Amino acid sequence: MKDGFLKVAAATPRIRVADCAYNTARVLEQIDEAAEQGVSLCVFPELVLTGYTCGDLFLQEALLRAAEDSLGRILEQSARRPMVIALGLPVQVDNALYNCAAICYKGKLLGLVPKQNIPNYSEFYEARHFTSGAGMATRTVTLCGQQTPLGVDLLFRCRTLPAFVLGCEICEDLWVPAPPSAGLAEAGATVLINLSASDELIGKAAYRRGLVAGQSARLACGYLYADAGMGESTQDLVFAGHDLICENGTVLAESERFTTGLIVTELDLGRIAHERRRMNTFGQAGRAMTDIWFDLPVREVKLTRAFPQTPFVPADRTDLAARCEEILHLQATGLATRLRHTRAKAAVIGLSGGLDSTLALIVTVHAFDMLGWPRSGIQAVTMPCFGTTRRTKSNAEQLAEAYGATLQCVDIKAAVTQHFADIGHDPDKLDVTYENAQARQRTYILMDIANQMGGLVIGTGDLSELALGWATYNGDHMSMYGVNASIPKTLVRDLTAFEASRAAEPLRGILLDVLGTPVSPELLPPKDGEISQKTEELVGPYELHDFFLYYMLRFGYPPRKLYRVACRAFAGVHSRAVVKKWLVTFLRRFFAQQFKRSCLPDGPKVGTVTLSPRGDWRMPSDAVSEVWLREAESLD
Repeated sequence: MKDGFLKVAAATPRIRVADCAYNTARVLEQIDEAAEQGVSLCVFPELVLTGYTCGDLFLQEALLRAAEDSLGRILEQSARRPMVIALGLPVQVDNALYNCAAICYKGKLLGLVPKQNIPNYSEFYEARHFTSGAGMATRTVTLCGQQTPLGVDLLFRCRTLPAFVLGCEICEDLWVPAPPSAGLAEAGATVLINLSASDELIGKAAYRRGLVAGQSARLACGYLYADAGMGESTQDLVFAGHDLICENGTVLAESERFTTGLIVTELDLGRIAHERRRMNTFGQAGRAMTDIWFDLPVREVKLTRAFPQTPFVPADRTDLAARCEEILHLQATGLATRLRHTRAKAAVIGLSGGLDSTLALIVTVHAFDMLGWPRSGIQAVTMPCFGTTRRTKSNAEQLAEAYGATLQCVDIKAAVTQHFADIGHDPDKLDVTYENAQARQRTYILMDIANQMGGLVIGTGDLSELALGWATYNGDHMSMYGVNASIPKTLVRDLTAFEASRAAEPLRGILLDVLGTPVSPELLPPKDGEISQKTEELVGPYELHDFFLYYMLRFGYPPRKLYRVACRAFAGVHSRAVVKKWLVTFLRRFFAQQFKRSCLPDGPKVGTVTLSPRGDWRMPSDAVSEVWLREAESLD
């Protein structure tokens, strides 16, 4: 459970209707299997000890006694298992029969949660046998020789992992307009479980998946759904054993239907806790609940869940195309709105032939098309200087021509050389002054051309550069509208590639060559005509920095956790030493460069992670990084 990870499982055993001894043996087998995988929470289906489809046999005392005996056997044989086990059985209390979830831990029956919403429509006739637990006051009952609470307001809290708070609902409880899980989550439950027996119909699986995933998103929780399957009566219905484990809207694990077995993954309770801290609209004043405490041993959790190397980019290429289309539309809409509002007569772009400025041009073209304006109103300005290569200059010129933009070339070598003379800088000293003077000269020119034309300077810098501070203050750092401000470098590539995929020649070939050009500010002289200053050799791989940025800002991962999941995600690509090196670099630069982000120009928000000082990230420029760096530097 270190780093807030909790190993969980949803289980569907093969059962026989009304054969409690057989069903118990299958449940115990799956408990053993889950234990071998280090599972700390294992959830079984509704009425798993008897079978859901027993019909009027639920009214038979023999079946009820057998179910209780089976629960007692499971309690006895799991007494040494440090695992919370949730399973379903019928429980008689006085003259009422309840469809219950039994929550067990190390031989102790922690509590019984009755089903609240009893379906009695279509193929369901549960009201014939069961009483609803809705509105009942929690009471103490005796089952399997143990006194235990029975109620719908039970929260099971782990002392050793405070972020693990368990709430329970049963099947239909999820399908109603106001599921009990909402109240449980508002009262503190971070993990919701559902013991279910949901029969299968055409199209129902997709609906069920959406329901479970959606509830986990609404409640910012982990949600485990364990479904009845093989062995339930097929007299009129078929049960598919459709198990699901979701977290905050994402399906982490899903069983194949019409199978039995376990699905196992890890819930990120730290991520859930961060999400709830972030959302001040999340209910914090839920109704009073009955807290039941238990202790799980603290142990290392072997991670099996995937952490994509490019969290800003969908892994599914079909989804990627749709995502790129949407992002470009968002960017273009933002720019079009700003151009119209300011009554701009032109858009001015510093076009280097590099990746970021190419994307900015693409977005501007889309915005002009959206407005119905001629593309000739896009003023692309190339400003060659000491580091400009023939390749990038040629690509800039060809891009402007292919898109129908107006091209202007302003050679800045003489102006920068004069500036060096004015401030007494040795032009042979290739230091930060040498580099930044060029960037500031370019911005100066762009601003003045925009004034001449009554236009706006379109910013080209991306989110990754903003995070690292890889921009010249009051140089390429500044513009009148930054269209790429929330686009990380890993996504810039995909957006440009998407544009290339639907472009005709020669534009397609030009865009592909831009994609093949090393990322560089081109502020140092080339070597043998080739780019000598390669950004990723200086600040590190953008794929790592974007990974760190996403998980630190979106989910609040501390350095140790960032390192752990990055090592897993990039195993075989980057060594642990490399991951650590660039993590330290990322943290150092992220804190030191906040002052650049505190005065960013406007730009459209596209994703959930942005650095606008007016919206998503508000951090003092003089915040101290010691806490983060000390933890990062101590990693091994």
